[in-house]
Amino acid sequence: MFRFLMVLTISSTVGLKAWQTLFNNFAVEMAGLDGSHIGMIQSVREIPGFLALLAVYIMLMIKEHRLSALSILLLGLGLAVTGLFPSYTGLLWTTLLMSFGFHYYETTNQSLTLQYFDTAKSPWVFGQMRSLASASSVVISLMIFGLVYLLNYTQIYLIIGSVVIVAALWGLRQNPAHRDIIPQRKKMVFRTRYWLFYFLTFMAGSRRQIFMAFAAFLLVQRCHYTIQEITLLFVINDSINYFLSPIVGKSIIRFGERKVLSLEYSSLILVFLGYAFVQSKLLLGLIYILDHIFFNFAVGIQTFFQKIADPRDIAPSMAVGFTINHIAAVFLPAIGGMLWMVDYRIPFIAGAGMSLISMLAVQRIRTKV
Repeated sequence: MFRFLMVLTISSTVGLKAWQTLFNNFAVEMAGLDGSHIGMIQSVREIPGFLALLAVYIMLMIKEHRLSALSILLLGLGLAVTGLFPSYTGLLWTTLLMSFGFHYYETTNQSLTLQYFDTAKSPWVFGQMRSLASASSVVISLMIFGLVYLLNYTQIYLIIGSVVIVAALWGLRQNPAHRDIIPQRKKMVFRTRYWLFYFLTFMAGSRRQIFMAFAAFLLVQRCHYTIQEITLLFVINDSINYFLSPIVGKSIIRFGERKVLSLEYSSLILVFLGYAFVQSKLLLGLIYILDHIFFNFAVGIQTFFQKIADPRDIAPSMAVGFTINHIAAVFLPAIGGMLWMVDYRIPFIAGAGMSLISMLAVQRIRTKV
């Protein structure tokens, strides 16, 4: 299962990183989109995350690990055809297809990790997977950095999407499941005793969408970062996180989720305020790197849930959690895009407020660690 998740996680990372790296420049340079268009596309991108709860019912017909591979296949297909549709409508549809694959894989990835690795190992596994993802991001970012001098957007999207498709086809031929794993409930699970997990997941999704929709767009539109500079920034981010992610996993094991998440949210308050008020191109790039670093700490939400949950609730709860994570994400980027047109600082100030609320909420975490 570790090898299976490793290959598909690398593939998911390659696909998403290619989409993120190319999207803003492709949208501005080839499709001529503005902030309101970007916000709407980002909202559409989150619809599959909102519908992640449907994975519970899909798993009535398809085994969970097979759904993981099929999700990567959708991700690859969506990415491969993106360059063929350089328009607002085209980007809406290709983004939706790519996003269904990414979000359904992330749902099953988290679920399988929590099922197959116990509370003493799952933070380490999450850390290792994020480390491998970071290494993959460095490789694909360097590839894009070179390919932009040789190929056009359409060709780059097609090549990288095809690589992801090949990995998905490999995954469909694997059978990493164990018979001794505790059977999962094949229905929706929503329990009041999981309220803190639900709340932290909702706030994390709301806050994260502000970053996903507007942080890189801020760098491109207001600071005039080129595709090469954005790619270089991603390489720096992922090089740091390759070494840092395993340390984060070990820190959760040693210090517990409350301390690690408190550090994340207190730092993100400053990060979002930096986005809003810092004018320096170099300093904003540094803030973007710090934002990526602290995002790694968010795995503490899943490991916290693992410690308080009924083991049979893991798969349906990860699906419900992903839906909760994306409730605000469906509409928040679109609203943020409209507020951006009033003053670009407003979405980032809202992100700082969300981080403060989350920091206060994690003080309610109580586990044995």
